[in-house]
Amino acid sequence: MLRITSWINNSITTFMQETILPYIFTLSDSPMLLRELLHTNKMYQDGLKLEGNVPGFRMSVGKSYIVFIVLWHLIIVTPAILFHAKLAKLDCHLLMIMAILFTGMFFATYAIFKEYLIDTVAMKIVKRGWENHFPHFDYDRHAKEVAMIYADALDKEIPHKNMQLYILEKLVEEKM
Repeated sequence: MLRITSWINNSITTFMQETILPYIFTLSDSPMLLRELLHTNKMYQDGLKLEGNVPGFRMSVGKSYIVFIVLWHLIIVTPAILFHAKLAKLDCHLLMIMAILFTGMFFATYAIFKEYLIDTVAMKIVKRGWENHFPHFDYDRHAKEVAMIYADALDKEIPHKNMQLYILEKLVEEKM
């Protein structure tokens, strides 16, 4: 059972990474600048909203609605077909209330879906920029450290031209 669940999760992740994200987003080919990378990483580590604050991608809202509507219908229509006999016998007033609730759920879950997509693409771009600017440091292990060092550098008013050297010195200093 665990093997099947793992396979399903991997299939969904692969489908999203290879099909849905390229369909909805247009990514820039140019590499992320160091200051953009540091700023975006700090925002992500602080838990701030990334929408509109990450350079390097453009989202097609129309395409995101199309994908979301298809996914929504896959999730909602299946139980509706299974329970059609029971739903057909319900009072029309209850069905109207259910329609209102499901409409509210549709728009609320779209906001969550959109936020998830933006965070996923932003992390993809940040990790690609990280490989460019900090190739010898693993993102997952050092992202929080770099965010704290960047905040410290901003407090000390370190010039942007010396920022990468300052961060690298602090990272190496902490390892020793």
